Amino acid sequence: DVRDAMVMQRAMHGCDAVVHLAAIAIERPGQTYEDVNLRGTECVLGAMRATGVRRLIHMSQNGASSSLPYRFLRSKGLAENAVRASGAHWTALRPSVIFGPEDEFVNVLARLVRLSPLIYPLPGGGTARFQPIAVDDVAHVVAAALAESDTIRQAYALGGPAQLTLRQMVERVLVAMDATRFLIPVPAVVLRPLIALAQRILPNPPVTTELLDLLKLDNVIEGNALRDVFGIVPTPFAPEELAYLEGITAREALRSLLGR
Repeated sequence: DVRDAMVMQRAMHGCDAVVHLAAIAIERPGQTYEDVNLRGTECVLGAMRATGVRRLIHMSQNGASSSLPYRFLRSKGLAENAVRASGAHWTALRPSVIFGPEDEFVNVLARLVRLSPLIYPLPGGGTARFQPIAVDDVAHVVAAALAESDTIRQAYALGGPAQLTLRQMVERVLVAMDATRFLIPVPAVVLRPLIALAQRILPNPPVTTELLDLLKLDNVIEGNALRDVFGIVPTPFAPEELAYLEGITAREALRSLLGR
């Protein structure tokens, strides 16, 4: 548990560096943004001080800011502020949405495909923009940052090769899954009460009203450090890179909603 100081200290004994990835995008009972994303990060930093570990790779978030009204992005911004003020030899990574096996975004889109025969609703018309980045590319950045002292006390925006709307992403997911759906724009104001109801009755809702509100903000970057700093050619968000979605079945999608 990233919030347990003694657990964190035991885990760090004998370590040279910490790669801090633990965070939540959806709150659940006993897990709030402030508790996990902020206080969990503060606990990690305290354990580093207690064990003498100086080097830290911190996974932040594109758009994170302590001044925003959106609680998820604010919690990530406050966590990054704590990292910057910690005195550690930190590197902060600020990716757009990450895709890959077991991701918490594209897999959700794919599960909704299986659960929505014929019609697939696009919140807000599907106009929100993202710059999806492959998890393998992010992992290569982590390794490169650990190896280069020039990355200490630097923050890097990371994204894939193209800015895509939510509609364009869903279209590519459909091709990868060999599925056909009619994409129907639905205003966020119409979806909001339905999502709020799902939050109350489903153990593991695929989306929350908090995340719905984030669709008002574009999740794209300027100055892609993946390419410009680390020299990595970004993996495209293409159907052939999304083959991991083929294994998602309607039964698995339903089990995920029910938290089983």
